[in-house]
Amino acid sequence: MKTKANLILREIVGTWIIVPVGEMVVEFNGLMNLSESGAFLWKKLAVGAEVDELVAAMLSEYNIDEETARADVQEFIGQLQERGLLI
Repeated sequence: MKTKANLILREIVGTWIIVPVGEMVVEFNGLMNLSESGAFLWKKLAVGAEVDELVAAMLSEYNIDEETARADVQEFIGQLQERGLLI
C-alpha cells in the first residue's frame, strides 16, 4: 500500500498537513490535518508499508497494545482510502 504521488506531508506550526501539489490539486482539492501518529503512519505508507508493518511500527513507537494499534491503523487507512489518497 502506498500514498499517491503529489501529496506532501508538511508540519506547519506544530500541525501535520497533507498538501496536494501539481495534478493532485484537481483530484484532492483541500488539505488534510493529521495527528502526530497519523503523520508517523503517513511516512511509512509513503514508502509502501503494509498493514502488518504499520501495526509493528506503532507498537515499537507508542505504548499501546496490538489490538489498539491494529484498530487505529485500519481506521487511518480507511480514512485515506475514503479520500482517494492511497494506491
